[in-house]
Amino acid sequence: MSRRLAEVARKVGVSEATVSRVLNGKPGVAEATRQSVLTALDVLGYERPTKLRGERARLVGLVLPELQNPIFPAFAEVVGGALAQQGFTPVLCTQTAGGISEADYVDLLLQQQVSGVVFAGGLYAQKDARHEHYARLAARKLPTVLVNASIEGLGFPRVSCDDAVAVEQAMGHLISLGHTRIGLLLGPADHVPSTRKLAAARAIAARAGIPLRSDQIVHSLYSLEAAQTAATGLLKAKVTGIICASDPMALGAIRAARRARMTVPGDVSVVGFDDSFLMNCTDPPLTTVRQPIESMGRLVIELLVGLGWSARWFLSGERQAVARQRADERGPSPRAWPERSFLKGDRLRVESQPPAT
Repeated sequence: MSRRLAEVARKVGVSEATVSRVLNGKPGVAEATRQSVLTALDVLGYERPTKLRGERARLVGLVLPELQNPIFPAFAEVVGGALAQQGFTPVLCTQTAGGISEADYVDLLLQQQVSGVVFAGGLYAQKDARHEHYARLAARKLPTVLVNASIEGLGFPRVSCDDAVAVEQAMGHLISLGHTRIGLLLGPADHVPSTRKLAAARAIAARAGIPLRSDQIVHSLYSLEAAQTAATGLLKAKVTGIICASDPMALGAIRAARRARMTVPGDVSVVGFDDSFLMNCTDPPLTTVRQPIESMGRLVIELLVGLGWSARWFLSGERQAVARQRADERGPSPRAWPERSFLKGDRLRVESQPPAT
């Protein structure tokens, strides 16, 4: 019993006496501290006292920005399976236009006494968005993991692909095909993964000695329709290759090219990002940079269950990621690419930040 008290107290950052008061249902403990102690019990795998059982189910919130992009259902499947193996049940929270907001979902999950939360895309990646609801999770010391890059100062562990390496693969592919006017179709200007991609692209273009002017860079929402409109501007700038921040955006770029009576890849090459499963069914098959979602999903759950929110650490592990080259990719000097060839060396970034003060 004393060992359990000490371990829970260390994790929450309170005295053993405070933990004892919570476990025995005694008054005089702040509600936020009480919830932190109960969460620590769940995360460390200890059973609650009989009178406290049933207050928290083994539920984990999985918050997604949408389901239209095939990468998010695929990620949900991986995470759901990994949670089930650990004895947890995922609670899927999907945002829709005019529907429940991310902050509302956080409140609902806290009411349901979840044991942790995974965010796979959200407001944490947007510098100009509101972030107060993340502070509510931090105050409860609820295990929370973010997928893909986020703003600084939130204090949660993050798992993401290395955006710089991804852009290097995509630009290297197009440059190898002879392209010198490459356009970037990115997410919103305040979106952290997009700013990382843009910084990497500028550095790569400078090293390669090719231009990357302002009219070769456009920002858009992550939808096919918005990307189509934005890609039209790139085509007017006479780019011959377009690197997109997601596969649906790449489909929007292809639609824009066809509306302009251009062919893909005959007149313009398009590279996506994610390698969602439907991209094999496009005509032509889309060249795309793969996100290793299976590795990412498993790692997210390992962090959520094993380390917990209060861990302060940094890891960086090499993972296989690929840029899939298509035989029908254009270039001034066409090359006979096989149907599937893989470039290795992408990096899976695992980062933590100190909790915000």
